Amino acid sequence: MPTDPSVPSRSVPRPVPRPGVAAIKAYVPGKSGTTGGHPVYKLSSNETPLGPSPAAVAAARQSLDDLALYPDGNATALRAAIAERYGLDPARIVCGAGSDELLSLLAYAYLAPGDEGLFSAHGFLVYRIAILAAGGTPVVAPERDLTTDVDALIARLTERTRIVYIANPNNPTGTYLPFEEVRRLHAALPPDVLLVLDGAYAEYVRRNDYGSGLDLVLEADNVVMTRTFSKIHGLAALRIGWMVAPAHVADAVNRIRGPFNLSAAAIRAGAAAIQDDAHVAAAVAHNDAWLARLTEEVRALGLAVTPSVANFVLVHFPDAPGRSAAAADAFLTGRGVITRRVAAYGLPDCLRVTVGSEAANTAFLDGLRAFVRGAHA
Repeated sequence: MPTDPSVPSRSVPRPVPRPGVAAIKAYVPGKSGTTGGHPVYKLSSNETPLGPSPAAVAAARQSLDDLALYPDGNATALRAAIAERYGLDPARIVCGAGSDELLSLLAYAYLAPGDEGLFSAHGFLVYRIAILAAGGTPVVAPERDLTTDVDALIARLTERTRIVYIANPNNPTGTYLPFEEVRRLHAALPPDVLLVLDGAYAEYVRRNDYGSGLDLVLEADNVVMTRTFSKIHGLAALRIGWMVAPAHVADAVNRIRGPFNLSAAAIRAGAAAIQDDAHVAAAVAHNDAWLARLTEEVRALGLAVTPSVANFVLVHFPDAPGRSAAAADAFLTGRGVITRRVAAYGLPDCLRVTVGSEAANTAFLDGLRAFVRGAHA
């Protein structure tokens, strides 16, 4: 019988992680390739099909002559560029190795054993991991129509709640909360509860009632907004995230942040990328056109698609042999189209599909048509 590697042998003592660590299910990223000899279209990780800004690439290359030197531990140039772009005080900006690191650092800073971290049922998997890794207790609120439900979150607040994570827009559903709903949630929180607004996909949203949360951060003493360069800026390989927070929160996170958590290439590339408005505008235009087309054409095949404001669509499949999400994923993978299973998010009958290049999107639609019409049988 196999043994649990976290449980020590009675005869050979060894270090054992605390119970919360053993309860964590490691994050599994989307697939990257197939074994076939055909072209591969990766639509599993919400990467931009336009790639990074040429200015960001040129800036990253400048760091190659300085590989023996430590990077600026304060990411001064990057924080200054972000501050200029959004009209912020650089002292309130903290940069991290992707927004994932910052989401975790916030949990480490504000959760103690017995404290609770709250998030929605289909929220980003990193929230649960961060809460457990910090020794806290995850509390999950159900959603309504695959959308964060403010009333459900409020109903689950307790005297032990210390942090609330909201992805807006949400991954993997692509749905969003109007900003007035975010304000309503914040108004219901005790002042010692930290509200973390994860805006990884904020740049893609084109809705008049949406707000990333920046205004609320500047008004309140218990709100943080996190953002990433991995999506619309096309710098996922460099791992760049940032957050804006009250000064006391920024100070707490900086006290536990690694001193050189961003590379020199990341700092330079990020500073250049955030100034390239034309590149971001091109990415938004491409996404707007293809998000609508993918949604329309998938629905025309008789499959449901959750309305999305991000750079991906959530496609629903029937729970039937040969027609399921698992079967569709296997079929598409065989044709070189890599999508994302989201069973780990509690959505076993769905696939998340990134808005890719024209060639990738066409390959996905052609493959899905063949699947629906029975080419897999």
